[in-house]
Amino acid sequence: MLCQLSINNFAIVRFLELDFRPGMTSITGETGAGKSIAIDALGLCLGNRADANTVRPGASKTEVSARFSLDDIPLAKRWLEDNDLDLEQECILRRTIGSDGRSRAYINGNPVPLAQLKSLGQLLIGIHGQHAHHAMLKSEHQLTLLDSYANHRLLSDAVAAGYHRCKQLEAELRQLTLSQQERIARKQLLQYQVEELDEFDLKPGEFEEIEQEHKRLANGTELIASCQAGVELLSEGEELNIEQLLNRAVTLAQQLESYDPALANVNAMLNEALIQVQESTSELQHYLSGLELDPEHFAYLEERLSKAMQLARKHQVGAPLLAAHHEQLKAELGSLDDDEHKLAEMAQQVEANRQAYLAHAQKLSQSRGRYAKELDKLVTQSIHQLNMPKGKFCISVTFNPEMMSVNGCDQIEFMVTTNPGQPLQPISKVASGGELSRIGLGIQVITAKKVSTPTLIFDEVDVGISGPTAAVVGRMLRSLGESTQVLCVTHLPQVAGNGHQHMFVNKFNKGGSTETSMTPLDKEQRIQELARLLGGDTITSNTLANARELLQ
Repeated sequence: MLCQLSINNFAIVRFLELDFRPGMTSITGETGAGKSIAIDALGLCLGNRADANTVRPGASKTEVSARFSLDDIPLAKRWLEDNDLDLEQECILRRTIGSDGRSRAYINGNPVPLAQLKSLGQLLIGIHGQHAHHAMLKSEHQLTLLDSYANHRLLSDAVAAGYHRCKQLEAELRQLTLSQQERIARKQLLQYQVEELDEFDLKPGEFEEIEQEHKRLANGTELIASCQAGVELLSEGEELNIEQLLNRAVTLAQQLESYDPALANVNAMLNEALIQVQESTSELQHYLSGLELDPEHFAYLEERLSKAMQLARKHQVGAPLLAAHHEQLKAELGSLDDDEHKLAEMAQQVEANRQAYLAHAQKLSQSRGRYAKELDKLVTQSIHQLNMPKGKFCISVTFNPEMMSVNGCDQIEFMVTTNPGQPLQPISKVASGGELSRIGLGIQVITAKKVSTPTLIFDEVDVGISGPTAAVVGRMLRSLGESTQVLCVTHLPQVAGNGHQHMFVNKFNKGGSTETSMTPLDKEQRIQELARLLGGDTITSNTLANARELLQ
């Protein structure tokens, strides 16, 4: 339930703080006073779009906050929990709009995107505007009204999910089908390339090995000469070599250590150096013993290296990457073979999902048919009460499997006849403006009783209604207010008099600027306001008596 609305510097409102109570609240005021201004401000808290023109001239920003009690709104509580927002028994929505047009939204003090504000707002308040009757002429809105009354959300969700799955699979199948000729051409090219690389059969890492061995053999003479020179320098030189010199140094270090143990490290390091020299000599000798210059093997390596580089240039990859490229081409060729099987499998999947979707859509259609009959009776009774005693309302639900959509396969048409003997016809062709208002209002009140939204706003939905019909409308809204909080902006005294409470909107000039106020009325003030609505500027004893009658 909406408990409080605070408005700062919104349009012609400087400041308003309004407390709301359960039941039906009537909102009236003179023409042009801004009766809907609180509704417009509340709309900002529900995520409606806004711009810099919203800000009152001379102010830096507009700020609107709405406080709700969550006692009887389990869906809103669950939404807050799911979105990790502070959950208490109350919920505060706040919106600010700066003079530069920048907007910020908050839920329980937490900054949130505007989409989240709108998502939560739909669970807290339902707004029925004065143009809702005209929207009712559109088939998609008629479908929305029927589904709102039926409240078969699980069926609707299953149909929507099935539809999206069908569209996804159809898109994949279409893509596979459209690219079939491209795949054939690509497959022929890949087969040729893979066969060529299969024949060469370069293994991963082989190019680097060939390149290294080729380099070694190409420099074989220099390797042998350098290794022999190294061995001679290290230990086999007749006149002088490093091993001889180190042996002398080790002997000298041993003598020094015997004189002074502090030189033990020098002796140890020289011994280590001698060992390293001896091991290096052994390694070089072993390498020389295995080093062979094989011209035939060298020619083989040179030919394979040249072929690898040639194929790499042809395939526009680096030679070290040729083996990996070969594997990629084989994998792609395999996937193209798989696509042929996928095409057939996906066609079967598309048909299977289409049948599953149609099964869900058929169940949804049957549910719509059941609730349409129920709604037919209720709306017909309602328009009888609204001074259309011979009127009849009927919802046509036609299932067409060729009309697949996210909402199912149903064509919905609101049908009506307003005079006896006339056949049912689409509401857009039969109903006059006044009749449309009465039918639309009846549907809105009936559907509002079924939905779980705790607060409903009716913004001048009684346009085109007057006299005894207006009194019936008032009683309908009051009856709705017994179980749901109802805010009703109206110009009809018969409707306003049915409110459990009454608020008056007034526009005035103060300090050279225009302001709007909104104040609750006590019983005597309500009588005066109803008398004004009944008689205009001239309030007589008769209009006052009529006003008292309305309140009774």
